[in-house]
Amino acid sequence: GAFAKLEPEFTKRGVKLIGLSANTVDSHGGWIKDIDEISGSSLKFPIIGDKERQVALAYDMLDHQDATNVDSKGIAFTIRSVFIIDPKKTIRTILSYPASTGRNTAEVLRIVDSLQTGDKHRVTTPINWVPGDDVIVHPSIKTEEAQKIFPKVNIVKPYLRFTTLPKEETSANV
Repeated sequence: GAFAKLEPEFTKRGVKLIGLSANTVDSHGGWIKDIDEISGSSLKFPIIGDKERQVALAYDMLDHQDATNVDSKGIAFTIRSVFIIDPKKTIRTILSYPASTGRNTAEVLRIVDSLQTGDKHRVTTPINWVPGDDVIVHPSIKTEEAQKIFPKVNIVKPYLRFTTLPKEETSANV
């Protein structure tokens, strides 16, 4: 339900959500109904059935750490994974949570914002960055060029140069 509730935010950023379940496609209808009822959301994005766990196996999404985390047939359950794949079909981020730990949708959205901001402006984002915070000028940009591109560049070290992006240019507002 949490991803369904945030789907409009992902859509604003050009992100398409897809779920993967180690259950049958037939079981998804009831499961989605339960999610919507419990969370107050309306899950609309597709969920792929992976009953035999072929996709999960191919992408190393099985829980090999907890030997008790298996189904009635002894097949390992999946860990909770998030893959962020860019428009060029390149996997940019992989988050893997133990089956016992829920994902953090706000962090997934923050990562999308960071990736899109970095791609658009040739910057990287520091620890705990959120849209609107200062960013770091990409190390590949020489200081002279950085001062032309980013009028408000703050040179802390030759390799650490912070700058502020105009508010309308952060990814969350694109």
